[in-house]
Amino acid sequence: MAQNVYRPLTSIDLLRTKQQDDNRTTSTGGKRHFEQITSVEPRSYRDDSVPSFQKASAVAHSERRQPQIESRRLTATPSQKPHLSWNPTSSLNPLLNLSHSRYGLPEPLVQNFASLGIKYIYPWQSSCLLGRGLLTGQKNLVYTAPTGGGKSLVADVLMLKRLLEHPRTKAILVLPYVALVQEKVNWLRRAVDGVSKDVEVSSQIPEAKRSRWPASRSVRVVGFFGGSKSRASWADVDIAVCTFEKANMLVNTAIEQCTIDDLGVVVLDELHMIDDDHRGYLMELLATKLLSLERSVQIVGMSATLPNTQLLAKWLDAKFYESKFKPIAIDEYLVCDNLIYPTSTSSAFFRAATQTCGSDSLQLTTPCRTIHASTYKELHNPVKNAVVALAVETASEGYGALIFCGGRQACQSTALLVSKAMPNCDQIVSEKRQDVMDDLRSTLVGLDAALEQTIPRGVGFHHAGLASEEREILARAYDNRIIAVIVATCSLAAGINLPARRVILQGVRMGIDPIGPAMLRQMRGRAGRKGKDEVGESFLCCQPNELDEVMQLLKADLPRVESSMKPEKRGIKRALLEVLTVRLATHRSAIYEYIRRTLLYHSMDREELSRWVEATMTELQSIGQVQVDATGSYEATPLARATVGSCMTPEDGVFVHDELQRALRAFVMDGELHVFYMFTPINIWGISEINWRIFRNEIERLDESGMRVLEFVGINPAFVNRMANSGKQLPEEDEEQRRTARVYRRFYAAFQLRDLCHEIPIPTVARKFEIARGLVQTLAQTCEGFAAGMIQFCEIMGWGMLKSVLEHMSDRLKAGARADLLDLARIPFVKSRTARVFWENGMRSLRAVAEAEAKDLVPLLLLAQPKRYNVEKAEDERYQKKLLLRCEVIVEAADRLWCKNPSLSFNRLGTADT
Repeated sequence: MAQNVYRPLTSIDLLRTKQQDDNRTTSTGGKRHFEQITSVEPRSYRDDSVPSFQKASAVAHSERRQPQIESRRLTATPSQKPHLSWNPTSSLNPLLNLSHSRYGLPEPLVQNFASLGIKYIYPWQSSCLLGRGLLTGQKNLVYTAPTGGGKSLVADVLMLKRLLEHPRTKAILVLPYVALVQEKVNWLRRAVDGVSKDVEVSSQIPEAKRSRWPASRSVRVVGFFGGSKSRASWADVDIAVCTFEKANMLVNTAIEQCTIDDLGVVVLDELHMIDDDHRGYLMELLATKLLSLERSVQIVGMSATLPNTQLLAKWLDAKFYESKFKPIAIDEYLVCDNLIYPTSTSSAFFRAATQTCGSDSLQLTTPCRTIHASTYKELHNPVKNAVVALAVETASEGYGALIFCGGRQACQSTALLVSKAMPNCDQIVSEKRQDVMDDLRSTLVGLDAALEQTIPRGVGFHHAGLASEEREILARAYDNRIIAVIVATCSLAAGINLPARRVILQGVRMGIDPIGPAMLRQMRGRAGRKGKDEVGESFLCCQPNELDEVMQLLKADLPRVESSMKPEKRGIKRALLEVLTVRLATHRSAIYEYIRRTLLYHSMDREELSRWVEATMTELQSIGQVQVDATGSYEATPLARATVGSCMTPEDGVFVHDELQRALRAFVMDGELHVFYMFTPINIWGISEINWRIFRNEIERLDESGMRVLEFVGINPAFVNRMANSGKQLPEEDEEQRRTARVYRRFYAAFQLRDLCHEIPIPTVARKFEIARGLVQTLAQTCEGFAAGMIQFCEIMGWGMLKSVLEHMSDRLKAGARADLLDLARIPFVKSRTARVFWENGMRSLRAVAEAEAKDLVPLLLLAQPKRYNVEKAEDERYQKKLLLRCEVIVEAADRLWCKNPSLSFNRLGTADT
């Protein structure tokens, strides 16, 4: 072998250069010393235990490039410099230690940060935090940093410092998704555990601002999101972690109750979503109201994909900071026709992509690796072959891989494919994976047949078609390295924090739409997260005919963030209605002063904006939301207050008002279908699309009461029959047709809601309506939030009788059961079918469950499972032991609930338990 041959370093080799006493967590959940890693043989993906895919994932270095390098080694190109992750230290810069006096953080908080893995901060974080007026809360801040670059910590420090220095101050942290809210709540609670703040004597606090709980020195962190079980109010929290909708509602409540002065900090995470077509205007609306109040509220906005930071900083009167720092460098590759090319820069990518378009020019650029073509028909497609090879290689080295696919079916089929080529695991890991399957088996939806095949091989999948409990269990198993590979849709890239050693993109489309540049960054940003891995890699796998599309994607700049109140997005109407309702503005001059505080004002012609505001105010008057008094002042009508109070848009408020008024004239009380229809959300696009054949079958099974509801709301059975026979889509060309389509969609979804409240299991409902079980669950959760809004609407409008009817059914909706099970359904793990099984076996009250032996409840939980499973005796015994622990929780919870209200030992039918 020539002595001067360059020996490139692999991602695994780089780790071996670190100190010998460092340990890494493997995908099996155990620890391997670096000396053990160095003794690993050159990687072979031929697993004799999986003969059907022995050659499927064989990866070899290209012989054309460096024949001297041993085969099956992941190698970098000579142009790449070996790199290690950047580890901050305070040895040279004491400001990188959060205990430094400049930050003014209490020692318990600094210690909690250290226990969470944050012992030091990065130079850019220090520079950002020490900007003039930021730590004192005098200046707002807008900043951007790459995914995984530590941007959340800056906002956390600013928020917590303000709260601890001013005990009466509250904070709102705004996130786009429920999963992110839940994750952040858990993290913040650990961060503030044991951290004390000074509290005032209760008698010194105005009654309107007093909490329902005694004053506490601890920092109270509460999550607010749709479907949340928390009963906490604005007065009960120090930090409210909210979705867009709940944050806007909290601010409105604080303004109306004159407690907005308590708000000291608002953090807007994922600030680029401010121009989201559906929800972005809520973020702009929230920030604009705070700016209009001219209070000392510090606004902190951050994003990883924000190209026009200066514009948003100008709008928020904020300092802005841009960081390109990545603590872990990510190597990026293009995979085409089983050839791997480095794409560390755009120019390198374009050069590689262009030259692979023709065979004559292929020799001008040499791949850094070659993936052997497979002899198995399942892997004849080069993209599938590459995905399986790269995923198995990662898992074989003891690290995690994240595969992004275009849809739910692609996720499941890819997961099954990868699982067949995965290496075997030891007994300890096998038992942990069995525990994961047991957890899934215990959910309301049971164990999915595909997951039952993939999880034992260390592979899972994650998409919206799964129930939320399934997604949480799988995410936790992957995070704990019990599962080595997760196959997911693009929603996971923005939805939860699941970093990986290697991110693999299977194609350039997610569904029917191409990947956008912002989503591409989100996906790639999941590779090599600090604290999880020391290096990261991303692979974009595509077909030769997709190279033009790939080139356009990589060439595209991030889209500029714009106002979501533009005429085509219709957000201004709700903005003006809320301002009038909470009385931030009542005169024309005040309204225009408010408009000058919007992001829209900075991006639209002033004269055109003025004309449009006038037109919007006129439209609000025409639909009965706003009226003008004799002095020319604007005033919100009761309809407007009900609309804003129930978190609806003006258009939705008018629609609901008309529907409820008709219900007041003739509500069908001898059945439940009318109530279920009223509880069905107005906008259910993507949740429950109509299957006209099933719709027709459900109508044919309706009784007389159901047929009267059908006629009352405007459903024509003949039209449904025509649609079922023709296979056409609902016409929605004008406003009247869109209104009609909304009625038909709601009524179709009401059938699913009815079945759920009749204790039909989610999987059964999903099969009946031929939709994913996760969508059924999403519909139920969305209905809970919408039902609360409908009840609030009735209360504000003064419709007390209708409110009472809806409240009763709302309890059933939350329990997923009939009225006789509502008390039992308050117990954790006892919902819907489980509650019915308890009832039928004599456990008919909280007292009966509280006095039961935990072991006696195990057979009931087994009986309540969605389906029976054929498992070995040893596995069944392990599973029953886990169920016993759950039963102990059930008994303890029932005892606490019964002790709070012993009268509940009588069931709702008024008879005592025997």
